[in-house]
Amino acid sequence: MNASPSNPQRNRNRTMLLAIFAVFLGTFVAAGALRFSGWRPSGMKNRGELLQPPGDLRKVVPQLAGGGDYRWNPIERTWRIVVAPPADCGEPCAKLAGQIDLVWQLFGHDADHVHVLWAGMPPAGAKLPVTTRLIRPTPELKAGLPRADDPRGVSVYVVDPNGFVILRYAPGFDPGDLRSDMARLLKLQ
Repeated sequence: MNASPSNPQRNRNRTMLLAIFAVFLGTFVAAGALRFSGWRPSGMKNRGELLQPPGDLRKVVPQLAGGGDYRWNPIERTWRIVVAPPADCGEPCAKLAGQIDLVWQLFGHDADHVHVLWAGMPPAGAKLPVTTRLIRPTPELKAGLPRADDPRGVSVYVVDPNGFVILRYAPGFDPGDLRSDMARLLKLQ
């Protein structure tokens, strides 16, 4: 017949079972506490300002400076970096254009999936990416870009393939932030 375990053995087994149960449930409790407290790993946070609700440019058809329309074409899965500077931007815009060109080059093989839309004429001598499209600055376009007339300088926006403005970078932003956010978005394709 089976001999029943001694009291110390039975207590040790129960303690071990309770410890395993506590470790198992403890991880769920800790994960839930972190989730509902708003903590997120740094790799999961966007660096730009996430626009809630996103700006909607789906009905806006930007006019190319050389004539014609720029269509959103969601099937192509092209992301856009939109810059809508004031008409007399000058040196700050030339510096911004160089930073955006550098960010675009760092995309490597994904660079063809990113268009830069520059509303208006860039400053003379500004270095722009190959995929830059010069578009006319229209009131409809400005209305779809939240806080586009920031008195501190030029904001930069990320527009998804469907035409939603999802991220805003305040004037004076770090170009590395734009690059890291865009790199994560391009992986979603």
